[in-house]
Amino acid sequence: MRKLRRFVVRLFALTILLAVGGGWWFSGQLKPLNPSDTPRYVRFENPSSLGDALTRLQNGKILRNATATRLFAKWKRAGGTVRRGTYTLGGNMTAGEVLEALKKPIRRMVRLPETNWAQRTANLLEKDEVGPASKYMELTKSPSEFNGSVSFPLPQTSLEGYLFPDTYDIPPLTTPKEVIRRQLAAFEQKIWKGLGEPKNLHRAIIIASMVEMEVARDSERPIVAGVIENRLKLGMPLQIDAAINYGIQKWRPLTYDDYKHVDSPYNLYTHKGLPPGPICSPSLKSIEAALNPTKHNFLYYVALPSGRSLFSATYAEHLKNVQKRRDAIKRGTPE
Repeated sequence: MRKLRRFVVRLFALTILLAVGGGWWFSGQLKPLNPSDTPRYVRFENPSSLGDALTRLQNGKILRNATATRLFAKWKRAGGTVRRGTYTLGGNMTAGEVLEALKKPIRRMVRLPETNWAQRTANLLEKDEVGPASKYMELTKSPSEFNGSVSFPLPQTSLEGYLFPDTYDIPPLTTPKEVIRRQLAAFEQKIWKGLGEPKNLHRAIIIASMVEMEVARDSERPIVAGVIENRLKLGMPLQIDAAINYGIQKWRPLTYDDYKHVDSPYNLYTHKGLPPGPICSPSLKSIEAALNPTKHNFLYYVALPSGRSLFSATYAEHLKNVQKRRDAIKRGTPE
């Protein structure tokens, strides 16, 4: 009987010891792996099961023990799928804090402006940790990479003008290809489908891109589109400064030498007709204006400091409007 009691006592003590030891081990596996490390970004390109995600984090030296963390998640009744996205993980995070972080992908709203051409957008994205600018540009020059991803006809040599300007949720580590896919999807939804699959789409985008760079007020966009059409009909050079900026890939005030000596088909002072392609990512309003230009006899326009434009049908009238602009600048009044 004494032997049985001693056995029971020893068994009980061993059970307690194992429970305490197991609890101590389990608790240790939930502690931060590298307390001195700084947090880092981790991106999941596709939705992932929690188990697969935790295994990846263990292999990436972010999590101490994927199995222990999974058991902890079951105990906390946490689970499900890790959503596609970028997460801030690691550093001094416990397993519980990692599980909480995996519920909250980073959101970062990035404005890609209408007046940006592709290279300017590429530079902006590189600063926001969305891959190298060179990769974005390489993809914009390879429209065939996106065949089948949209229903509208893609241009053959460059996606310039089709990279729809908008505010996008672009967290760190988003790939340049994914950004372009989203821009093309927005173009498809808002322009191609939104405007009823317009004919002569590419021509309209080229004109819209010039309107975008020339006009500050939406109400004037159709009027400027009409000026462009009038000049084209008469064989007059369009003389649009922003096209030269695009040709030299620099946004800066132009000089007299630029107008005369920039040897580029985008120099619309020395070359008649439309430029070879769009010069920026035009907005919906500019594209609508290009598709529906106002009918009038204007051939010239000049912008006042206020952003309002003065239109004229003759060069003599245009010179008077240019003087009005100079006077307004001199007086410091917007008019």
